[in-house]
Amino acid sequence: MMQPTQDSPRGLAFALSAYVMWGFLPLYMKALSHVPAAEVIAHRVMWSVPVAGLLLIWLGRTGDLVVALRTPRMLAMGAVTALLISLNWGIYVWAIQHGHALDAALGYYINPLFSVFLGATLLGEKLNRPQLLAIALAAGAVVVLTVDAGRLPVLALGMTLTWAAYAYFKKQLPIGPNQGFMLEVLLLLPFALAYAIWLQATGQSHFLGSVTTDTWMLAAAGVVTAVPLICYANGAKLLRLSTIGILQYVAPTMIFLVAVFIFGEPFGAAKMIAFPMIWAALVIYSWGMLRARR
Repeated sequence: MMQPTQDSPRGLAFALSAYVMWGFLPLYMKALSHVPAAEVIAHRVMWSVPVAGLLLIWLGRTGDLVVALRTPRMLAMGAVTALLISLNWGIYVWAIQHGHALDAALGYYINPLFSVFLGATLLGEKLNRPQLLAIALAAGAVVVLTVDAGRLPVLALGMTLTWAAYAYFKKQLPIGPNQGFMLEVLLLLPFALAYAIWLQATGQSHFLGSVTTDTWMLAAAGVVTAVPLICYANGAKLLRLSTIGILQYVAPTMIFLVAVFIFGEPFGAAKMIAFPMIWAALVIYSWGMLRARR
């Protein structure tokens, strides 16, 4: 599919809505911090199915999904992307619930630079000077955090690796983004249902329990999962790659602000050095990308 040569106001509205919703998502997940991350993920999967299914029916694209379900190769590729997105969700939810929202923000900041690095190492893409400098700064920030903590920033790198791998394999999946998302949650559905049923049977479930708010929030997890992804998928079709590249910093910036000013997570000396290094890397990367676009 050809990339648009101009940005559509409709596309901008879709994409910006998606990133703002992702930026506020930590508030939702923090409110569920008393619910185990695995249970939250199970409900994200289960309740995403009706949302994504209704969208496909409305778009008249259910035929594409039927073809995918009958094609072993597409099923195998869908299983890979489903596994990666579930791992990414799991790391993200656990990080937010346990006071590591800053690590989540860092992971999202690093991701575009890591994707460029992957393109160079796996696909043989040539890196220009701004890209090399940006990657070096990002790597330096990781070193600073590693030296300070005495270990790698596992959560941030885990989010970066799982999302970058997901995006890479998702591009290889010969199906539209909405159909692809439906395929992924359908493949995850049996595991999510089995886990939810086991929780109910053993009396550990927070769904349909004594706290009504938990039930409603877990059921709405599908909406807060599917709607931003669908908005992003449709917005990306109507925007230039350079515009999407800049907009993707909206969500981690909002997560960063929420983590520091609402959750009150500590922002020590190492982070005061590392985060400006990441921000400088992203400015250099974006400038290089825009210059190349012109």
